[in-house]
Amino acid sequence: HVQLVESGGGLVQPGGSLRLSCAASGFDFYDYAMGWFRQVPGKERERVATMAGTSASAWVVDSVKGRFTISLDNGKNTLYLQMNNLALEDTAMYFCAAARTISRCSTVAYDFWGQGTQVTVS
Repeated sequence: HVQLVESGGGLVQPGGSLRLSCAASGFDFYDYAMGWFRQVPGKERERVATMAGTSASAWVVDSVKGRFTISLDNGKNTLYLQMNNLALEDTAMYFCAAARTISRCSTVAYDFWGQGTQVTVS
């Protein structure tokens, strides 16, 4: 039973930092792609950052390059998103997701989703 639980969201001022965590259970990271997505009410969900469960093939969307970093700790079964220099437009609900593949992580459809954690920059 795949389970993803996000944490670490909150309210932060522009220019501040947050680190999101996603505790995963029920599967082996090595066989999956992992990703962070975000969504603002009324807009489509946006793919923000992805990585193979082997820690290879890290990718981030252009709008967060140089500010956000995706990483994972296989020993802790946890995915992270370090977010620095946050901007107003980063305000969104952030979701952790997993896909049953380690290829095409930045384009593949994701199979499993967490409940999300709210990030508000204000």
